[in-house]
Amino acid sequence: MTSKVGTPINAENGGVITKKDLVRMFWRSLPMEFSWHYERQMHMGFEFMVGPALKKIYKDDPEGLKEALHRNLEFFNCTAHVTPFIGGITLAMEEMNRANDDFDASSINAVKAALMGPLSGIGDSLILGTLRVLAVGIGTSLAIKGNILGPILFFLIFNIPTFILRYVCAIKGYELGANYLEKVQASGLMEKFMLAAAILGVMVIGGMTNELVVAKTVLKIGSGKSATQIQSVLDGIMPGLLPLAATAIYYKLLQKKTNVILMIIGTAIFGIICAQFGILAA
Repeated sequence: MTSKVGTPINAENGGVITKKDLVRMFWRSLPMEFSWHYERQMHMGFEFMVGPALKKIYKDDPEGLKEALHRNLEFFNCTAHVTPFIGGITLAMEEMNRANDDFDASSINAVKAALMGPLSGIGDSLILGTLRVLAVGIGTSLAIKGNILGPILFFLIFNIPTFILRYVCAIKGYELGANYLEKVQASGLMEKFMLAAAILGVMVIGGMTNELVVAKTVLKIGSGKSATQIQSVLDGIMPGLLPLAATAIYYKLLQKKTNVILMIIGTAIFGIICAQFGILAA
């Protein structure tokens, strides 16, 4: 699936995305972490990256564009240097959603969530844990001797491979997404694929809940050395039970359109009270 810069890559199936669009997405992936917060993390950066391509896909469908923009503002967190790969697959799926009225649009976020964990594991290990450390080691070894090549080499060793990676991820992510999804749809396995992606996505988000939400109680049953820690009992039932319960409460509050500012203030007050009376661990 190759094409000239201005020719749609997947033109035979009604696609409108060109190599120029993917190159633009590559450049717009650079400020991925310029806007980041704890509620949805990198979602605005992801939206900025794919926004122009979404406008092209839904050029004659304002309502579809609105839904796509809203859909791609869901929680997103991944190693920034490999996000164009997810962006490419997302655009391929958005094209399928635009062309097929029976396409399950919720599967787009399910696939994104399913890819975040594995790609972050690879990206964090190879890019941040290996390449960056190597670049820093070489750069600082020269810089501490007053050699101007220190910062220059650090800049080149780290950025040249990551720029190439971003570019390749943008192109191959779209090509893989378009090719693979077409084959899945043609074979009649699309429903099973979407169900599997949804299950995997829920598992990834569920695992992140235990890592990102911290809630532990210091309450005990009994006194002295024979006292039983309630936290150990809860961990015996299911590790991460309190974080899961806390997440469920916030999920329900958000479903009821509760003001986020009130939730933050309420959480702060609740935390202060629990810390004061020794209910939750600080």
